[in-house]
Amino acid sequence: MLELVASVELEVPFHDVDAMNVAWHGHYLKYFELARCALLRRFDYDYPQMQTSGYLWPIVDCHLKYVRPARYGQRLRVTARLLEYHNRLRIGYEIHDRDSGERLTKGSTIQVAVDATTGELQFVSPAIVLARLEQACAD
Repeated sequence: MLELVASVELEVPFHDVDAMNVAWHGHYLKYFELARCALLRRFDYDYPQMQTSGYLWPIVDCHLKYVRPARYGQRLRVTARLLEYHNRLRIGYEIHDRDSGERLTKGSTIQVAVDATTGELQFVSPAIVLARLEQACAD
């Protein structure tokens, strides 16, 4: 099993917090998305490459576990890890305080391949995904 991980750093912006200066729970998915795109770029299969390859990859499942709140101005490190790729893309996430390393949130998403022309669900990951992953691991 290959190990593919990517991290991004961000600062919680004012427009992401509520009246208690806590990041609104829905924004954590946006933070996951930033790390997911960084992970997908690691094997040259970000959203533009997905579309070019003829497949769409909707998220069909998402889980989040809020451990501690993220607050306005807090520096975060968001990590995405590829957990499965043969039949779907299952990605695990962790959000940590950048400075202390304390874990704030964890979660996962599942994406499935859908043929962009026919709309048919693919029950195995398309060959292009496996080829891109093999190439990334060889580099």
